[in-house]
Amino acid sequence: MIYCRVSTSKESQQTSLKRQEEELIRLSESNQFNVEKRIVEEASGYSLEREGLLEVLDLFHDNRADVLCIQDETRLGRGNAKIAILHQLINMDIPIYTVRDEGALELSENDSMLMDILSMVEEQQRKLHNLKIKRGMKKAVENGYQPEKNFTERSGGGRKKKKAPIEEIIRLRQRELPFYDIAATLRGLGYDVSKATIHRRYKDHMDEQTKHISNRE
Repeated sequence: MIYCRVSTSKESQQTSLKRQEEELIRLSESNQFNVEKRIVEEASGYSLEREGLLEVLDLFHDNRADVLCIQDETRLGRGNAKIAILHQLINMDIPIYTVRDEGALELSENDSMLMDILSMVEEQQRKLHNLKIKRGMKKAVENGYQPEKNFTERSGGGRKKKKAPIEEIIRLRQRELPFYDIAATLRGLGYDVSKATIHRRYKDHMDEQTKHISNRE
């Protein structure tokens, strides 16, 4: 996906917008990316209320795009807005390619430090969240709850699969839980799964669904 942004509608900015788009098309072609969509907008980088930006996030959330191409990180935003957007894209595991870096985005030292701090804070929040899940599951089991009866997949002969239940992954994803929290929830139910495993199973399922729909058409 290509995203271009300028802050005003001045003629000089319009020229910049056109140049951005042309450079990003070349960047995509050089990396053999199929461009799902080109999003171009005129909006302040200090604001998060941008229709184009929200559309970018929606496309990634719906798995309709998997790489973002921009001129440089300032096109995503300025100040706190830039940090917030970068952090969300990183959490979504979205590769970011820039014209400036001629490839994958290389964050400045300050931005890298901020990302690290945010990650550490989130990690502590996740640990607290996991402890709450573990405590809740322990109490439920003590009261007679048997999670294996609710979240199992069976293969031939009734043998249980060790993989995480795709139905539960989809249900939690529809509630907009990030993959890390889905993995934590399933671990609380006794499944030894990682964020990467959950992400892969969900992506494989969505790819299969897309293939099925294409074959029907």
